[in-house]
Amino acid sequence: MTILACGFALWLLKVVPLILAKAFRFPKLLVQFLSFVPIAIFAAIIAENIFVYHQGAWPGINWENLLASVPAVVTAVVSKSLLAVVIVGVVAMALIRLLGF
Repeated sequence: MTILACGFALWLLKVVPLILAKAFRFPKLLVQFLSFVPIAIFAAIIAENIFVYHQGAWPGINWENLLASVPAVVTAVVSKSLLAVVIVGVVAMALIRLLGF
């Protein structure tokens, strides 16, 4: 029952906003603002995984993640395909770990 209730709650959180978004017309300024959300999320994910927090010191750099993100970012710019970015990122990380960087 708990799994079904959680699934239903998740479904409501994902489907209801989509239904409401189709039913209403949003102002142009709001649509323009929301167009930057994927870029902001991508930047936050990259920053969180590249910089390592050290209490009382400057953040360090996770070189493994930084090296793997370079081909993924290039793929994102060139292809604009999320699937291609994920595949290139996973393959890049696998190669980096295989080579022992």
